[in-house]
Amino acid sequence: MPEEIACKTEHLKNDFRWPKDRRLAVIFNVAYEMWTPGNFSTVNPMGNVLSGDIVDPNADSYGRYNANRGCRRLFDIAERHGVVTSIFTSGLVAENHADHLKYLADFGHEIIGHSYGQNLLFPYLNEQEKEDNISISTKTIEHATGQRPQGWISPRITSDLDVQRRLSRHGYSWHGDALDDDLPYLQRFSDSEIMAIPVTIDFNDLPHAMRFGRTPEQFVQMFMSTLERLLDSNRETLILDVIVHGHCYGRPAGAWAFEEIVKRCSQEKELWLTTRGKIFNYARPFFGA
Repeated sequence: MPEEIACKTEHLKNDFRWPKDRRLAVIFNVAYEMWTPGNFSTVNPMGNVLSGDIVDPNADSYGRYNANRGCRRLFDIAERHGVVTSIFTSGLVAENHADHLKYLADFGHEIIGHSYGQNLLFPYLNEQEKEDNISISTKTIEHATGQRPQGWISPRITSDLDVQRRLSRHGYSWHGDALDDDLPYLQRFSDSEIMAIPVTIDFNDLPHAMRFGRTPEQFVQMFMSTLERLLDSNRETLILDVIVHGHCYGRPAGAWAFEEIVKRCSQEKELWLTTRGKIFNYARPFFGA
């Protein structure tokens, strides 16, 4: 039987606001990902991969576009508009593109642990593999950037309380493996604590394009409509995540949609353009000791 993990949660008060009394925080997230050798993205432009254990070169090549080209286009867009992003980073990226990751960290982008490889999902790993995945990912990122990552978001947001406690024991301050609230909450274990900063998944290019077959125009329209209505209502304190992948909207046909949203948000004074690390630093004093 799995060990039952005791975890107490503490939530923010209803009158919580972001800095300068703002209601909406916007985070631009870029998934900078790689797969371990012999593994590859299960998403490809043909809509299906080859059956059985056959390696599909189409899907493999499609996924490799992420680190080779797509993410660089997305970072360039953000930087031209003076926006820093939160980067979901595979440990393999830190090993194979260390100089680029160091540049991104020095620019001010937030580097987030995101498993050693995109195919290494916690539900498939045994106890030792879970520990190794966190440890190796953390060390490779720190070696590449000179900074130990403070936050973690798992591929597919697939950690559980066991993994979240492991992250806290490894020194992580926060994780984004939560979909069950709108605002941060504190998780207290018997020997450690970690802040859960939930991810909003409404504006994620992969399911938008691959699962639902929607266009970049619809991506922009959905975001803009939501933003205008939330600004008009001004009733709730929320986080809006925009999530893009280098192998999906890092391509020319989708990158312009990301730029349209970045441009609009960078011009809106009522928004707090931020990262989860900054949210942690701001929100932590609102919780008890």
